[in-house]
Amino acid sequence: MGEPHHEEGRAAPLRVGPLRVGPLRVGMVCPYSLSVPGGVQAQVMGLSRELRRMGIEVRVLAPCDGPPPATFVTPLGNSLPTSANGSIAPLAPDPSCQLRTIRTLIDEEFDVLHLHEPFLPGPTQTATLLHTAPIIGTFHSAGESAAYKYLRRPVLAASHRLAHRVAVSKDAEELVQRYIGGEYEILFNGVELDQYATIGPYPTVGPTVFFLGRHEERKGLDVLLAAMRQLPDDVRLWVAGTGPDTARLRAQYAGDSRIEWLGRITDEEKVARLKGATVFCAPSLHGESFGVVLVEAMAADTAIVASGLDGYRNVATDDVNAVLVEPGDVGALAAGLKRALYDSDLRGRLVAAGGPRADEFSMRRLAELYAAHYRRIAADRELRRHMLNEAQERRRVSRMLARAFGRP
Repeated sequence: MGEPHHEEGRAAPLRVGPLRVGPLRVGMVCPYSLSVPGGVQAQVMGLSRELRRMGIEVRVLAPCDGPPPATFVTPLGNSLPTSANGSIAPLAPDPSCQLRTIRTLIDEEFDVLHLHEPFLPGPTQTATLLHTAPIIGTFHSAGESAAYKYLRRPVLAASHRLAHRVAVSKDAEELVQRYIGGEYEILFNGVELDQYATIGPYPTVGPTVFFLGRHEERKGLDVLLAAMRQLPDDVRLWVAGTGPDTARLRAQYAGDSRIEWLGRITDEEKVARLKGATVFCAPSLHGESFGVVLVEAMAADTAIVASGLDGYRNVATDDVNAVLVEPGDVGALAAGLKRALYDSDLRGRLVAAGGPRADEFSMRRLAELYAAHYRRIAADRELRRHMLNEAQERRRVSRMLARAFGRP
């Protein structure tokens, strides 16, 4: 290539060396405790593992109610149950967590910060307000947010510090745009597909439905349990997870021996149960911005019956790769489950369409998209630093020359 063109009358810029030396260092900050299962936590850990396999130095900062789940996690203290988006979220808004966050950010000197839910009280909000590294913000929530509603002015002021904004769906974009505006790139939630090829199915006897989620009103477990009363006696139900409604629902349905309450399960058992079940059921009523759990069921080659929420329609299409029913309608859910459980042709068609759809949401593909943004933002930062250093050097030389020639 030829020499770059410079306008006449302007000095050529000083030569600078490479903009980066060594691997890119990224701080991935999660507001929710990694000791509590959740969609955002799963995305943070899965994305971090994939990025590290790609050679990017990722360190996760998050609350942990116990030992950190990986060596690349820096725990920021215990969480406090906090009401958020119709759920109880394990956040850490206390001063001790803020101090740990600040100390870690100073010590680590990250090239880029990647904040999930940047404006929730706790480590992400602290990092947004106080850190100097360029920031990518990923927004997950849909529906309504008290943090945006009641802290709109400081949130709006802090939003200008984001170098790039990502929403996981149109629903998540609509929520954050409503309060702070701006432009957002839509990037899907990812699934680590490799484990679905290596883990075998959990053994079952007869038609089996699998539910996985927090036991609270918005997840619709009440509706599924009521629908079970309309299903044949040979249908079994696996219920994984826990929550504020667990004790009440277990007592209410204690007489139904078809229901197996699993409690919290490992990721490996989750995959095995997904692959072993006849149907995966997601009967949520509201508050879902992206149906990553539906992608996981597709990856496991399992038929899906779910509520026809907008968040789930981001992933699934009725009668193509899922059976979608009216949210909260017990009869419609029971009818949808009967179709998927007993119509083998339908089930086979849903499974066949689900596999290719799941491939579109691979965590590797998502990691590559984020990595490109990290490199671009880090390079922009390094370039700005070099330009600042260059300007300072020019001023220093000018002052030196002025003194040499006796100018004031």
